[in-house]
Amino acid sequence: MPSHRAIVTPWKSASGRIAMPRIRILIADDHPGVRAGLRALLEAQPDIEVVGEAADGVDAVEACRQLSPDVVLMDLTMPRMSGLSATAEIHQVCPYTKVLALTMHEEVAYVREALLAGAGGYALKKSPAKELIDAIRAVHGGRRYITPSLARELAAAERRSLAREQKPLPRA
Repeated sequence: MPSHRAIVTPWKSASGRIAMPRIRILIADDHPGVRAGLRALLEAQPDIEVVGEAADGVDAVEACRQLSPDVVLMDLTMPRMSGLSATAEIHQVCPYTKVLALTMHEEVAYVREALLAGAGGYALKKSPAKELIDAIRAVHGGRRYITPSLARELAAAERRSLAREQKPLPRA
């Protein structure tokens, strides 16, 4: 397995400006137009570099092994191997790679499954470009990211679940 860059060291570019290593991204989506659009959006960012693309879960796992990206943008519904299964496998074989689920699925059950599989975040394809870029940077930085509307739904569902399980505290 290729070694992961554990230390982030800035350097001076030829122009004398301080430069930081770029976030290396693998895009995994079965729609070529989506991959092309994401690539164009991401490559316009000064701190992001697209290092590869995959059209299904099997190819995403293999590309991850070969390219050792920092973050995988993972569609959840793909042929040959789902994004959920690919996320779980990447979590095992490429432990330094973070996965950001990028999907059309707006159900809390999908968020839970993606997080259980090892995703560091969950964003919707319909999200504004700035939100996606912020999500990538958050997940890359080790923070959890969940699209705000789904985060609220997830928190409400958890509160309801905890309320059902809550046992009364012992009285003195």
